[in-house]
Amino acid sequence: MTRILVRPPVAEDVPSWRDLGWRAEPDTAQLADEHEQFRTALADAGAEVIEARGETGNLDSIYVYDPTLVTPHGVILLQPGKEGRRGEPEALAPDLPLPVLGRLEGGELAEGGDTVWLDERTLLVGHTYRTNTAGIEALRRLLPEADVLAFPLPHFHGRGEVLHLRSLLNPLTPELVVAYVPLMPVPLVELLEERAIGVVEVPDEEFETMGPNVLGLPGNRALALAGNPVTKQRLEIAGIEVVEYAGDEISRKGDGGTTCLTLPVDFDASDSS
Repeated sequence: MTRILVRPPVAEDVPSWRDLGWRAEPDTAQLADEHEQFRTALADAGAEVIEARGETGNLDSIYVYDPTLVTPHGVILLQPGKEGRRGEPEALAPDLPLPVLGRLEGGELAEGGDTVWLDERTLLVGHTYRTNTAGIEALRRLLPEADVLAFPLPHFHGRGEVLHLRSLLNPLTPELVVAYVPLMPVPLVELLEERAIGVVEVPDEEFETMGPNVLGLPGNRALALAGNPVTKQRLEIAGIEVVEYAGDEISRKGDGGTTCLTLPVDFDASDSS
């Protein structure tokens, strides 16, 4: 059973929605209800759900994947490029059932959404407006046994809207990823081809609705935001059982999908860790 840490929203978080750049104010009751149903969907899919307290008053803190990086030897406390999230790593640390391997400091910026373990030794990192050169070099320093491969991502909608590496690509199994290929760096596409990793391609019309933001789970299962029927069908054709959740409040209003809302704490490069 995969252990997955989540951080349920609380009423005190909601007033921060505007300062954090959410698309609209979430309904407090519906926000809590959707997250509860999300946790139930995780448990039904075979995960052990761990609830964290996180940083109260920060609505973005429900997106627990961004503040840290789980590694084979412990967890690295990152430093989000988004200023309003800088307190999240230390606030989340007491709830982590893992030793702290190190932390980013000073001008070293990196967000978990820009990190993808392709296998036990290969960490893909997106160079974005939220993850800078100093942050990438810090990860290389803290992970001397890993190949940390950096890929510059496109400007796309600019600094105001986050484009993480996980906005484009997420592992499902060791041999399969789901991805929106048109925005992926050519060297990354070539790397997947070299390693014979299959790609379930997300269509253009489902990229903006977080079609690639799918959480791979053991047993060829995946958890995905409802409303992307073509991507779901393609995943099922590829042999992936898809469990969907409703995320109008917890996902669409804050631009945070399934992988953003979860932090698998058992290192396994074959799923989403």
